Amino acid sequence: MVPLLTPCLSRGATHEGGHIIPASTRVLVNAWAICRDLTSWEAPAEFKPERFLGSGVDVKGHDFELLPSGSGRWMCPDLLLRLRMVQVILVNVLHRFAWRHPDEVASEELSMEKFGLTMPRMVPLEAVAEPLLRDHLYSGP
Repeated sequence: MVPLLTPCLSRGATHEGGHIIPASTRVLVNAWAICRDLTSWEAPAEFKPERFLGSGVDVKGHDFELLPSGSGRWMCPDLLLRLRMVQVILVNVLHRFAWRHPDEVASEELSMEKFGLTMPRMVPLEAVAEPLLRDHLYSGP
């Protein structure tokens, strides 16, 4: 993530944070500081994707919660490519490994009792990945 977003030019006079921003003023947005603001985010330095669950944030919309990737007409041009790449990477990880439960977890213990649109688990799923292919196929060139 870059600390400052692409400079913008204000279209009209506005008030922001107790300051008056005149029309045609070049504005630099410090996304780094916004993303680490303790008044806006609980534990901003921790990776918590669940903080967006139920928030209605649309990754392709006009939500300022996704400021590092931009929003609206200033959205990152490769956002759709990144969303597709996540799917390709996930499929490759699932395909190239055999997955099983940890030794101490029985299949009967996997509870799906909590009902909802996305069927969240009562207890987080833990899995052990075992390589399916020969070792030399996992190493890079």
